[in-house]
Amino acid sequence: MKDVLIIGAGPGGLSAGMLLASMGYKVNIFEKQPYLGGRNSPINLEDYSFDLGPTFFIMKSVLEEIFEKTGRKLEDYVKLIEVNPMYRLKFGNGKSFYPWSSRHREKMITEIEKNFPGESSGYLSYLKREEIKCKRLIPCLQVPYSSWKDFLKLRFLKALPYLDAHMSLYTTLEKYFKHDLLKLAFTFQAKYIGMSPWEAPGTFSIIPYLEHSDGIYHVEGGLNRLSQVMAEVIKEEGGRIELSSPVEEIIFEGKKAVGIKLSDGRIVEGEHIIMNTDFANGMSKLVPENLRKKYSDSNLYKKKYSCSTFMLYLGIDKIYSDIPHHNIIFAEDYRSNIDDITKRKILSEDFSFYVQNASVSDSTLAPKEKSTLYVLVPVPNNKSGIDWEEEKMKFRDKIIQALETKGEFKEVSRHIEVEKIITPKEWEKEKDVFLGATFNLGHQVSQMLIFRPHNKLEGYKNLYLVGGGTHPGSGLPTIYESGRITADLINQEERL
Repeated sequence: MKDVLIIGAGPGGLSAGMLLASMGYKVNIFEKQPYLGGRNSPINLEDYSFDLGPTFFIMKSVLEEIFEKTGRKLEDYVKLIEVNPMYRLKFGNGKSFYPWSSRHREKMITEIEKNFPGESSGYLSYLKREEIKCKRLIPCLQVPYSSWKDFLKLRFLKALPYLDAHMSLYTTLEKYFKHDLLKLAFTFQAKYIGMSPWEAPGTFSIIPYLEHSDGIYHVEGGLNRLSQVMAEVIKEEGGRIELSSPVEEIIFEGKKAVGIKLSDGRIVEGEHIIMNTDFANGMSKLVPENLRKKYSDSNLYKKKYSCSTFMLYLGIDKIYSDIPHHNIIFAEDYRSNIDDITKRKILSEDFSFYVQNASVSDSTLAPKEKSTLYVLVPVPNNKSGIDWEEEKMKFRDKIIQALETKGEFKEVSRHIEVEKIITPKEWEKEKDVFLGATFNLGHQVSQMLIFRPHNKLEGYKNLYLVGGGTHPGSGLPTIYESGRITADLINQEERL
């Protein structure tokens, strides 16, 4: 049994740990925080329970396959609830649009024709081409990119005509739709990777397609339950997880990672070291600077990073039963709002925001006849220099006002029993997220595939990466995939 040491118990580390433990490796996970899951962990405020981060569970087949590889079924561990309509989109002109997954195609066509007459044919064309695009691209996201030769393999050559990397996501959708608001309904998903739809590569049109084709799911108890049950599987397979166990540094012999040093002074040796931290934060704090010329502090700072988020978690003494589970409220001038975040790096007066009203689907999150509201506002990362101590409460009050007016959560300010705020500063200082960039490294073409830090980190021996800062990228499904890629790399290496 070879020792595998995993730094961090986030989704990527847990997926790699599940697979490696089931293969017979001796898995030991060391987590700095007193809880599991990283950004996929719970927040408990009195009797209210929230997800810290992700609230959309898409591409559930990725995690289902990981469970199957360990001889288990995901459905035996969690209860999944499909959400339909998938979300309410409230545009700046006041119009609301309710997209349905393609399993309810007729309902979606009716909704499109009601709001955007004549556009349903574009929707059908979108589904047809994006289905082919997904079949070509997904295999390219399930393998590592460690050499330029990987671009010459048949799977990548077959995908080339569908990459759309030479155009933006928004431009890609112009092939299907004429109405600007309908284009927004299929491009706002760029925010899942913390980018602008006018800058994100057209490759990412597969994200909204996967929502529509596979559906969006909620996990009873919150998506954080996924991390909890993944940890259960690791323990069932004989693996160990130590919470409240910060790793101080990775120990090297030359550029070969041979172990870790914990903050309590312990030295733990291992044949394979997996780093499941925020990439830039982990490199700058765990790897000695003399061993990371390519990833020096200055080079890390120069990279392109996603936006950040301002978070509000509200425990409410009522249920807004007439408002859907997921709600995206757009600024009146959405593009200007996006440019404020990504280019000007200032706070918009008129901002877009997301609200999860999960208690309409899940009664386990709050006391009877009460509910949780999870509010996320995309904002600039900490390269902005915004003084969050100065802005925090003023911005919070603006969000509450927007909830009541644009969001239609009437008089919500009178019903708040408990609340918690997380600003970009707190993401960086308390959650160890570099620059508070909650979606990690940006997903520009220059930072994808071989240009992204490799799953087996280039320039080192025995050091591997999982998480949003490596291939295939940010978002729960792709982070799970990074764990699977890394587990396979280690197992292949051991079989040589």
